[in-house]
Amino acid sequence: MNYLGIDIGGTKCAVVLGDEKGNILKKELYATSTVHDTLNWIVDTAEKLKGESRAIGISCGGPLDSKKGIILSPPNLPGWDEIEIVKILEDRLNIPAFLCNDANACAIAEMKFGAGRGCRNMVFLTFGTGLGAGLILNGELYAGACDMAGEVGHIRLSESGPVGYGKSGSFEGFCSGGGIKQLGAAYALEKLQMGKKVSFCEDISKLDLISAKLIGQKADEGEQDAIEVFEICGEKLGHGLSILIDILNPEKIVIGSIYQRCEHLLTRSMDKVLKKECLAASYDACKVVAAELKENIGDIAALSVAAMFGKE
Repeated sequence: MNYLGIDIGGTKCAVVLGDEKGNILKKELYATSTVHDTLNWIVDTAEKLKGESRAIGISCGGPLDSKKGIILSPPNLPGWDEIEIVKILEDRLNIPAFLCNDANACAIAEMKFGAGRGCRNMVFLTFGTGLGAGLILNGELYAGACDMAGEVGHIRLSESGPVGYGKSGSFEGFCSGGGIKQLGAAYALEKLQMGKKVSFCEDISKLDLISAKLIGQKADEGEQDAIEVFEICGEKLGHGLSILIDILNPEKIVIGSIYQRCEHLLTRSMDKVLKKECLAASYDACKVVAAELKENIGDIAALSVAAMFGKE
């Protein structure tokens, strides 16, 4: 039984043909351009690959209305304003289509095929450009009253700090690629003004060149200042996760992207905070792990949406 998966991103889009076990049979990529050209490519490619597909799953960053199948102006997709993506695809391909927030879609994928296999209560965190969550509660995806459940990046962890999701000191501000860059820039500025050397920034004029990737590289080379930046991020990750653990009592929290690559730099400081902040029973019941699907997660996430909702 085959399905189509469509992963819509700010820099690239993918259309994949796969089966209900998450195996990718065919895949085509496209560099996201104008709304008109990108939509035309998606529809044309989906029609070319569909074969005997039973349903279409669409994974896209929010905000969106999954019930109505409408994309509602995601910040990484300028011009995608009230795009009726489900109707567009169903009218052209004559098979059911289902739209899902990308974090929710990844949560489904990790539950079915990845690190969350066997879990009935699981949280998936994106931890990439931004920080969003997909919630699996009692074996089912929880989207909330208006499709906004899981926007954990908006939680304020501190009155001041890096800006993320339009809020200083937010969970996303501390725990995202942009957040780590901001933490590193603030750290470097302070040290450079004191006349000290910083491994990931030679002088104040180069603060804009700092990136999460660069700080991670220096940390892996054993540079203590870079390690300290990740320890700060890990501490804030622990504070954010402790809120989720105490409220939701999950079996697992599965974290993707930066955490997959930098788990070794974040775990010690994160776990120190978790042990201090969480209810003991909830802490003992929950494992924090890296996502398993890695670079294929977007494709498998879209297929998982089709497989889950296409059977209903």
